[in-house]
Amino acid sequence: MLQILGQTEGNLIATRATGNLTEADYDKLLPLLNNIVEKHKKIRCYFEMEGFEGWKPKAFWEDLKFDVQHANKFEKVAMVGDEKWEDWMTDLMKPFTSAEVKFFEINHASEGQKWIEK
Repeated sequence: MLQILGQTEGNLIATRATGNLTEADYDKLLPLLNNIVEKHKKIRCYFEMEGFEGWKPKAFWEDLKFDVQHANKFEKVAMVGDEKWEDWMTDLMKPFTSAEVKFFEINHASEGQKWIEK
């Protein structure tokens, strides 16, 4: 499930992912992201993972399509989680985007929030 957090404003989208992300989550998320690109040209993304298990296949495909199409539209990405694979996933993203990408442990989420807002 994907929750849009209250910090979402301007070119910042803040989300919390739990369990598995589904196509319905992307039906909610993609219009917001497209609106940010249209209005602000660049996206700052705060992605918090708590009990996150990954993506359902269709959700993964929707995420991948958007990310490839808009790879240079991301300005900063803060990935926040508590699993080693989430840290690795953050490192894997870096060569595919011009964005500044950084991982924060879940117990340092407030640092991630401050970093993404600068």
